[in-house]
Amino acid sequence: MAAKKHDAKPGEVPTTGHTWDGIQEFDNPMPRWWLWTFYGCIAFALIYSVLYPAWPLVNRATPGLLGHSTRADVAMELERFAAANADIRARLEAAELTAISADPELNQYAVNAGAAVFRTWCAQCHGSGAAGVQASGYPNLLDNDWIWGGDIENIHLTVTHGIRNATDDEARISDMPRFGADGLLEKPQIDEVVQFVRQLSGQEHDAALAEAGAVVYADNCAGCHGDAGEGNRDVGAPTLSDAIWLYGGSVEAITHTVTYARAGVMPDWNERLDEADIRAVAVYVHGLGGGE
Repeated sequence: MAAKKHDAKPGEVPTTGHTWDGIQEFDNPMPRWWLWTFYGCIAFALIYSVLYPAWPLVNRATPGLLGHSTRADVAMELERFAAANADIRARLEAAELTAISADPELNQYAVNAGAAVFRTWCAQCHGSGAAGVQASGYPNLLDNDWIWGGDIENIHLTVTHGIRNATDDEARISDMPRFGADGLLEKPQIDEVVQFVRQLSGQEHDAALAEAGAVVYADNCAGCHGDAGEGNRDVGAPTLSDAIWLYGGSVEAITHTVTYARAGVMPDWNERLDEADIRAVAVYVHGLGGGE
């Protein structure tokens, strides 16, 4: 229930008139220090909004009387660091790729800069730890299983031009036939060659189907992947005799690969990164443990 506001007697605290179950709400005034602080904050906010960018407009915010810009501050800091690193970045661009690791100062800069580039541009696909995403077409960069080669020159080439993209004429290209979708093999033949591939990689397999699949493999697959499934980096044909699978090594995954082929795409980074950053990230990836 609500009661009328109570006018306090001398020495008593007035109430607001609100009462509930016999409990009254006192009308104590706010402390003066709190009120002055509150008013000061309001005054500060008004002055700040006049002096600094504050009020949003259609395309920008009001610039403020002081013309301060945090974006300009960041741009100046970037320019300052770019100037400070200009000499060593020039050295990085001019050095032979294979000689970078022999120069402690240059190698340290390349590894640190390459780690930053990797976290910014590469981790989304290859993972923050560069372990890739299993069975999803994003390679693990920590092992020594490289489709196109893991030495520093090949890593640099792959980063520069990418793989199967439509924007760089020098991109790495490999084109596996769609054996099932295009009618190059019948379904029983695909089942046979899948079992043979699983045999090559030491997985559980149907021995009878694998025996027949050996013939299918020799006629259709060995030209790229090698007689023993050792792969061929010159044409980007992966090794089939190990336990490392880019899209998975299950019967279902291999059947899908043989039937429809795979065509993962990597961007060409030469349009987004300069040569120093490409070299830095190549050095970083090469040093993760899988580089050759």
